[in-house]
Amino acid sequence: MARHHVLLFKVYPLEEGQKIRIDGGPRRGDWEVVGVSERKMRLRCPVTHKEVEWDRFCCLARELENEEWPEQH
Repeated sequence: MARHHVLLFKVYPLEEGQKIRIDGGPRRGDWEVVGVSERKMRLRCPVTHKEVEWDRFCCLARELENEEWPEQH
């Protein structure tokens, strides 16, 4: 059987209260997790306080310690 380079993505087990940063794409920016279900996640913008609900899609790329949040542009 042939061997291939395979990229593995796994949905991150988000928890309420976590502060996350989405790096790129239309959902880019800093968010606070305010709700999580099996299929959906509810996020709040720390600047505008707007809440959105999306299908769960976050995959962990890396963890940042002692990071400014929300990020100032």
